[in-house]
Amino acid sequence: MDKIKNPFAPGAGAPPPELAGRDGVLEQAHVLLGRVKLKRPEKSLLLTGLRGVGKTVLLIEIERMALSEHYRTILIEAHEDKPLATLLVPHLRRLLYELDRVKGAGEKVRRGIGVLKSFIGTFKFSYGDFSIDIEPEKGSADSGDLEVDLPNLLVAVAEAAEERGTAVAILIDEIQYFGPTDLSALIMAMHRLQQLQLPMVLIGAGLPILPGLVGESKSYAERLFHFPAVGPLSAQDAAKALQNPVMEAGAVFDADALSEIYDLTKGYPYFIQEWGYQAWNHAPSSPFTLQIVHETTPIVRDRLDQNFFRVRFDRLTPREKAYLRAMAELGSGPFRTADIAAAMGEKITTLGPVRAILIKKGMIYSPAHGDMAFTVPLFDEFMRRTIPEFHPKMKK
Repeated sequence: MDKIKNPFAPGAGAPPPELAGRDGVLEQAHVLLGRVKLKRPEKSLLLTGLRGVGKTVLLIEIERMALSEHYRTILIEAHEDKPLATLLVPHLRRLLYELDRVKGAGEKVRRGIGVLKSFIGTFKFSYGDFSIDIEPEKGSADSGDLEVDLPNLLVAVAEAAEERGTAVAILIDEIQYFGPTDLSALIMAMHRLQQLQLPMVLIGAGLPILPGLVGESKSYAERLFHFPAVGPLSAQDAAKALQNPVMEAGAVFDADALSEIYDLTKGYPYFIQEWGYQAWNHAPSSPFTLQIVHETTPIVRDRLDQNFFRVRFDRLTPREKAYLRAMAELGSGPFRTADIAAAMGEKITTLGPVRAILIKKGMIYSPAHGDMAFTVPLFDEFMRRTIPEFHPKMKK
């Protein structure tokens, strides 16, 4: 098959040729965007799921939806070492400048710029000079308390957008990386915006620990957000994700090949794209048979091991690797913490620190009290391939 015309897209956030099985989430986003424009209350969305399920792809698709509804959008990715305000300020600055350039920009747009100047001055950001001669808005977003100032700033921006007859969608990927203060300030800001029925929404995405983090931050958070779970595809949707793109090129997968790929990938979209990509490149012609899948599987696994899995593995200390290898020895999970400790030949209490670090690094999460699971699908298989021999610590 012509490799240049390969329809599959196995990349981080790369949109697949067929966005199968996500109609429910997209419909929720459609309703949210539509209702907020009409000044009707609606919960914002925080998508949750493991690595490789397509959360970033969905955020990008929702941004397209928002733009088609004439929203102004801000799309950012959270980092462990960058605070929320640092990420937001350049985008808010751009947005307010765009609103100011609209003919007949009014008082609230200019006030929004003044509030942003106050915020920047208080938190000492360095983003160059403002080209608009407006004084900082004294007494607004300048207390130095992010939980007070961020809501004031976002309210001012939303009021400016409302004045110009538009709405704002803030989209944040990897939102679980924000610290407690940042997360709390963001939740408080969305609470205030909803109370005032201002045209600003938040659509975030993060690991399955996100609902717990948000709930711990503010008890009322469950009344502000929906938490749609983004999981693996069903066998039917996985078949659509593989079959529809190649059929457009006059090719086809055999039923046995589709079934085998689903068994190998467990329905996770990123892995489906990898197997589809390699099957296309390896097959001399259509149809793509079970034999083609068998021949390409070692190629796919090697690519996943060297890229998707390895970049996470290489960030781990030997102690952390040992903990994950013990989990892998038990299977695919979830696992009881007591069983992991027993597999390592240690007491649960001694493993608390390494467990906490692995959660912070986004490698594992707790789906239920006392349980642990991998955040990366099929990571147990990778650990067993990478560290074939498991040597638990000898019990004393």
